[in-house]
Amino acid sequence: MRMQPGIAGTSRGALAILSVSPIEEDHLSLEAIAGRSEWVLFKAHDPRSAMTLLQQHDIGVVILCGRWIEMLEHFKSVPKAPSLIVASRLADDHLWAEALNLGAWDVLAKPFDAGDVRRSVKSAWEHWHNQVELPALAAKVMKTAS
Repeated sequence: MRMQPGIAGTSRGALAILSVSPIEEDHLSLEAIAGRSEWVLFKAHDPRSAMTLLQQHDIGVVILCGRWIEMLEHFKSVPKAPSLIVASRLADDHLWAEALNLGAWDVLAKPFDAGDVRRSVKSAWEHWHNQVELPALAAKVMKTAS
């Protein structure tokens, strides 16, 4: 797993994730879970720095501990908006239902469970990829064919 503090680009095929939390332990936990995977893990401590990274990189998944509703609003201005996973110590059925109804992809309980994080990130990235990358590839193929 490669940890990207900010400005470096992602390699093609790498699963780019953004961890947004004011708590360094959250970033470290996600880094440990990612282990030897092909994840490129960016980190931000607040929504403002997260938005800067989202404008600079094709990031498919955001794991957010904090003001997730505000972040969903910001995503409306982001081309190729990522799938949002909300993380909270208070993850319960109410939060899960609210988050999914407002547009988040999933909710994870903290402290993080490695299996849950991998499963959620994989499905969130596949959703993002199918919504963003595949239509762009199809358009490119059609343009080349004509």
